[in-house]
Amino acid sequence: MRPRLIAVFITVLFATIGCQPENESQSVVAPTPLELKAPSGQYRHDPTHASLQFGVVHLGLSNYVVGFTNYSIDLALDSANLSASTVSVTIDPRSIRTDYSGDYLATHADSGFANWEQQLAMSDKFFNAAVHPEIGFQSNSIVEQPSGDLEIVGDLTLLGQTHPVTLQASVVGSIEEHPFAKTGALGLSISGSFMRSAFGMDYLIGPGFVGDQVTLMFEGEMLQTP
Repeated sequence: MRPRLIAVFITVLFATIGCQPENESQSVVAPTPLELKAPSGQYRHDPTHASLQFGVVHLGLSNYVVGFTNYSIDLALDSANLSASTVSVTIDPRSIRTDYSGDYLATHADSGFANWEQQLAMSDKFFNAAVHPEIGFQSNSIVEQPSGDLEIVGDLTLLGQTHPVTLQASVVGSIEEHPFAKTGALGLSISGSFMRSAFGMDYLIGPGFVGDQVTLMFEGEMLQTP
């Protein structure tokens, strides 16, 4: 009796092992199509419900995050064919905000600037806004991923140089009619990164004080324009 039981056990065991990989190989994760309730049309970000920020590593210790307050994000939305949609961004670097709480004039007496925001905006080591008053992005393609997220590939113009940048976006929500604006609306979460040295902004990278990689972050609502 014992040899027969062992033989049955081995047969069942190998049959189970043999079937398992085949079952796993046949399992396919179904894509999650993106369904937009917002109608096709022109959209612009709602400045009262949006934030545009970027971050860099500071002293290898933390992610230092600052934002801009004067910018425009325009979306030409084709709800039925997202690949036909386009997005463009224009940023005024002079609108940078850091919430710096230190005594700037005492610690930067020789800078020639009134505050930290002014130095970042106007110094030729940073945004050099007197020469380059705008930062711009123009999409070249928008591709829906199997997850339902979007990959946005476009050209970023910074300090007079233009280079390709890839952004990842997700639609947080969309509605056919905003309850107050009475237009189509959708919410976007967008992120991406690039190397600032590629645009000629390499100040403080060498000593490792400020990182080269810049991370972009946008969270906000887009409202359909008339």
